[in-house]
Amino acid sequence: ICSSAGNHAQGVALAAAKRRVRAVIVMPVTTPSIKVDAVRSLGGEVVLHGDAYDDAYARARELEASEGLTFVHPFDDPLVIAGQGTIGLELAKQMPADVSAVFVPIGGGGLIGGIAAYLKHARPEVRIIGVEPTDSAAMSAALAAGKPVTLDHVGIFADGVAVRRVGDETFRLCQSLVDEIVTVDTDQICAGIKDIFEDTRSIVEPAGGLGVAGLKKHVATTGARDATFTVINCGANVNFDRLRHIAERAAVGEEQEMLLAVEIPEKPGSFRAFCEAIGRRGITEFNYRFNRDGPAHIFVGVQLRHGASEHAELLARLRSLDYTVADLSDDEMAKLHIRHMVGGAAHLEDERLFRFEFPERPGALLDFLQAIGTDWNISLFHYRNHGSDYGRVLAGIEVPKAESDELEAHLAKLGY
Repeated sequence: ICSSAGNHAQGVALAAAKRRVRAVIVMPVTTPSIKVDAVRSLGGEVVLHGDAYDDAYARARELEASEGLTFVHPFDDPLVIAGQGTIGLELAKQMPADVSAVFVPIGGGGLIGGIAAYLKHARPEVRIIGVEPTDSAAMSAALAAGKPVTLDHVGIFADGVAVRRVGDETFRLCQSLVDEIVTVDTDQICAGIKDIFEDTRSIVEPAGGLGVAGLKKHVATTGARDATFTVINCGANVNFDRLRHIAERAAVGEEQEMLLAVEIPEKPGSFRAFCEAIGRRGITEFNYRFNRDGPAHIFVGVQLRHGASEHAELLARLRSLDYTVADLSDDEMAKLHIRHMVGGAAHLEDERLFRFEFPERPGALLDFLQAIGTDWNISLFHYRNHGSDYGRVLAGIEVPKAESDELEAHLAKLGY
């Protein structure tokens, strides 16, 4: 029997199948179905229990006692650590001589403990740098406290490393062998997953993207150049339906998108003037609803080509033009909720709704607004770039019934 959120579960199930013995695998209820299905396909008896790894661990211990099973710990076992340490052996044989650091994801600490134990013997000059999610940084907390501690809760986005308490043996190894730990947030992990895909056409799970995310943060923080690093990708068990969330967060994580809340005057032409202020940058999102009682509030996503420097430059430009701007790029609530809540009933008697399609290209939104002109007031606007060839916009236009034919004729000339 074992408790695991993924890799260890499959390893135990496979080993048991080869030895033709029973394997009971306790996994959190929140485990992605792709991992559960993989364990079952290998012959493991899956028991789903609890919301996180530690809940599954407690249940596995109960079943161990009640059914007389042998517990195989996923990380706090010298033999399991040694097995994971064979990665260190492979690295020592394969890595170029100039590698200066290895970045290793940390959950319970077995993987980094095993790799560090071997590499610090074979290649003592190589730094071992661990990477943890900011919301599951159990090893960082343990090292700071000088002993393993139990976190009150952990995030489960990177479920493969979502452990509230690291092992006693893995803590001992990390305390003496690990040189540094880097923590990364969800957006940075998603950006790492995207990088791995673009380089290798492989899709990894969040825990598998930790190493690249940590490497990128380390380089950005230290300014390292002309160095050679090695990164461990420790998992590819990701449900297909999670890719939508990963793709959405990756752009912000690699500073290729900024999210803004902006106030503009509630009058015809304000939309276009704001887009002219942004310039011919790619717009990833644009949400607006008419507000009769004050300035209009819009939620806008802007593509960045030059990262942090362009981010600061655009903010300064908008503020110099007297726009009231709130930078929401790092606001978790805005990214999860606010972008989907812009709008409401405006109670406009002459409002008509239109759905437009136009070719996706930088400046396409500005071209669209210029083509609409200022003869009619735009009362609702919702646009999100989903990576397709055509941009799709839902727009409300305030037009008296007597001018409907004129508007229809005008729109027909646009070619959208």
